[in-house]
Amino acid sequence: MKNLKKLSFLFVLMTFVISCKTMKDSSSNTVTGKVDAIEAGKDGYTAKISTDAKEVYLATISIVNVGGPQNYKQLKIGDVVSVKGEIWKTEDEKHIKVTEIVSVK
Repeated sequence: MKNLKKLSFLFVLMTFVISCKTMKDSSSNTVTGKVDAIEAGKDGYTAKISTDAKEVYLATISIVNVGGPQNYKQLKIGDVVSVKGEIWKTEDEKHIKVTEIVSVK
């Protein structure tokens, strides 16, 4: 009985560790596309990015999330960008909290 409890505890612990690792890896998703619109915010802005696959992402770009003013860039409508960050979806929208602006063309 004690071995079963220890084995169960070990299984739960391993599941938790793997789950945390998966969540951490999901924060490095990349979105590449064209900036269609920009809406100013308090400490940054939201850019509407359309990808080649006809997906639309609302990218939240703030000074704090990209690691400070040295990494922050003001995008313009028409820019082709590649950004990394944490992606989540609502019923009808896809969002990305940008943690890195990879490229701007």
